[in-house]
Amino acid sequence: MAEPEAALRTLAYNVRAARVRAGLSLDELGRRAKVSKGALVGLEKAQGNPNFATLVRLADSLGVPVSALLEGGSAERVRVVGAEAVMPLWRGERGSEARLVLTTAGPAATEVWRWTLEPGEEYASHPHQAGVTETVSVTAGEMVLVVDGAEYPVGAGETATFDGDTAHAYRGAGSGTCHLIMTVHLPPGPG
Repeated sequence: MAEPEAALRTLAYNVRAARVRAGLSLDELGRRAKVSKGALVGLEKAQGNPNFATLVRLADSLGVPVSALLEGGSAERVRVVGAEAVMPLWRGERGSEARLVLTTAGPAATEVWRWTLEPGEEYASHPHQAGVTETVSVTAGEMVLVVDGAEYPVGAGETATFDGDTAHAYRGAGSGTCHLIMTVHLPPGPG
């Protein structure tokens, strides 16, 4: 089976399992995640190609980290994730990208992301569920963090944190590529 096909089958299984665990109908999940019932039916049949924003909305609506929809569970005590194993979940027109590196286990998971932002390129995120906190640490370059319409410049060596349950965006600034590590701290989910 081809790698994208296997990934889509894993996604389909995980979305359906999380929906059933949450006790949500297709209609209710669609309403919460702002995804059509037809798209959800297709996704649960391993058909279609959901974009990054759709995956985030589904995860938020199901109360799980994005990675819970994309990968199987890990029983390993120590997990080392190589750069070649992490595919971009978002790519901008100018070459920016976001990669979900890993998600920690436990009742209050943390997602670890690696981003690059090209100057002037922006990714606008919808508000997450209540209780989500994001932290961005710029390792090289400059960015502008936009939270609730207010702009906050963040440069190399600086870290910013904010509540993710409001509109927010990340924009590359300066003259070179911005590299950052983002952590998304999720509230405890359903057991």
